[in-house]
Amino acid sequence: MVCLTSLSDYDVSPERGFLCGFEAADVVLPSRFEPIEAAGRALPDWIMSAKLRTMIGGLPELDVGELIAGPDDSAARIAMVRYSFLTQAYVWGAPQPPSRLPACLAKPIVQLADYLGQQPLLPYSAYVLDNWGRLDRAAPIDLDNTYMIQNFAGGMDENWFVLVHVAIEARAGAALALIPPLVDAAAAGDAARAEMLLNEMAPVWTDMNAIFDRMPEKCDPYTYFKRVRPYIHGWKDNPATPDGLVYEGVRKHAGRPQAFRGQTGSQSSIVPTMDALLGVTHAEDPLRMFLDELHAYRPPRHRKFIEDVRAVARLRELCERQGGSSLKAAYNDILMAVARFRTRHLEYAANYINKQNAASAGNAVDIGTGGTPFMRYLKKHRDASEAHVLR
Repeated sequence: MVCLTSLSDYDVSPERGFLCGFEAADVVLPSRFEPIEAAGRALPDWIMSAKLRTMIGGLPELDVGELIAGPDDSAARIAMVRYSFLTQAYVWGAPQPPSRLPACLAKPIVQLADYLGQQPLLPYSAYVLDNWGRLDRAAPIDLDNTYMIQNFAGGMDENWFVLVHVAIEARAGAALALIPPLVDAAAAGDAARAEMLLNEMAPVWTDMNAIFDRMPEKCDPYTYFKRVRPYIHGWKDNPATPDGLVYEGVRKHAGRPQAFRGQTGSQSSIVPTMDALLGVTHAEDPLRMFLDELHAYRPPRHRKFIEDVRAVARLRELCERQGGSSLKAAYNDILMAVARFRTRHLEYAANYINKQNAASAGNAVDIGTGGTPFMRYLKKHRDASEAHVLR
């Protein structure tokens, strides 16, 4: 039987949401990984050089077994941050992508990805969830108090882009913490408690949308398109890498090219969790395939949380069956807050990508970093939210 009472089982907390529960900046890898950590620190300088691939390709080939055998997964997750950034920089840091990923990157990142239940390239978890620190440990996780641990080129625009997501994820924790009691209230047919909890969630979503609205303050669309976005593409459904990449030295691949989707904010677990709670469904069509496929790119415990919420949530049924006008209004307020979030994502996709004049990293402007036709994809999901308004 599904029990949602222990958020920690899903690597979720009220204070941090889906962000890592450990202090990522304090995680120090064993000394033999110093060349990898040093390369990560030097990456913004290396990216400016034509020797980037030579520098990364010359790193030692290290076995990550001791990280996997550790008392928890924090070291493996930080190693995944380092290796995934180096992998993306190796692929997209030169005018033409390679056909092969050298063994010094391929073997450890596959080993880490297999252990973490993810794919061997940069995932949203390594880009955002595990890639931040606090300037003041006693202060909140917000835009005034966070920094990126690992960068590509670095600079204000790249940092702000990631840290806006960090701040949203942190604030979402308060909304996620209300999901178990909301599920229980719906199961018990307690309309009054469900309404109270939805009203408690509403200001959290107001804050999350307000944070998202701040993206243009310090992340310029042109700079994002030219200096941030190029490094986060994947090599599936990407015209620049039609066959994917060969992961050298990885025995299970037997020399066959592998194709994986790139990092995208659509890999965040916040909105899919809300869909699961609110009973929002998406029509079976070709774009549904992308939605289902991106689910596999999330950390396993976050995937499990979404799946378990979907399995037990009966909130929409309660609102339809016995909800008065005030309960329906409270439900609709949350539904429309999520739709507003999706609308803003759609607007940013148009302004930061579609309206820019040139393609980057070999991709057509209507293909997202995850390899999806992003304008149609985002619009479809925004419309699905709005279509579930209760009358």
